[in-house]
Amino acid sequence: MDPALLRRFERTRPTRIIPRVPDESVAQSIWARDIYQALKQSNIGQVAYVPDAGHKELIQLCHADAAMRTVPLTTEEEGVALVAGGWLGGARGVLLMQSSGVGNCINMLSLIEECRFPLLMVVTMRGQWGETNPWQVPMGQHTAGVLDQSGVIVQQVDTAGDLGLSVAAAAQMAFVSSRAVALLIGQRVIGAKKFE
Repeated sequence: MDPALLRRFERTRPTRIIPRVPDESVAQSIWARDIYQALKQSNIGQVAYVPDAGHKELIQLCHADAAMRTVPLTTEEEGVALVAGGWLGGARGVLLMQSSGVGNCINMLSLIEECRFPLLMVVTMRGQWGETNPWQVPMGQHTAGVLDQSGVIVQQVDTAGDLGLSVAAAAQMAFVSSRAVALLIGQRVIGAKKFE
């Protein structure tokens, strides 16, 4: 870093760090479109999701696409079975969820591991950078480890500009190698939510 810039930063740095909450209506629309385009290019025809503010724009884009079948779920593990069944029927799918839902999938992930079904998960993270909801922190801190211990290949993305390419690469890995791949979108990308 430029020493002059560093000195100026040191002089203006606040004593208490307050996480910047991005304007989700602008930032999310940009990276959601990148993810949507990557899903389209990967021939994803089925989108299973539990409603989540972090995926809001992406879910809306998928709903608007007649070539994509969107399926709202009541719980995340339903999505694991739905996407596996879709694969057996010749459709590629993706499971969208928040990190707090990963714990609900543990038992169903054994199906993917034993049968070698491809599974692409795009997970928005909570319990990380700037989190203010204490209930989100435990699972947010253990999501990657839980997935790894369940046989899922984990890829973390903390820069919005990398999301499109990262989703395309994760989809390729999942569908070519018949593996479970989870792409974790860091909370720095989606922003810290206020919890009062």
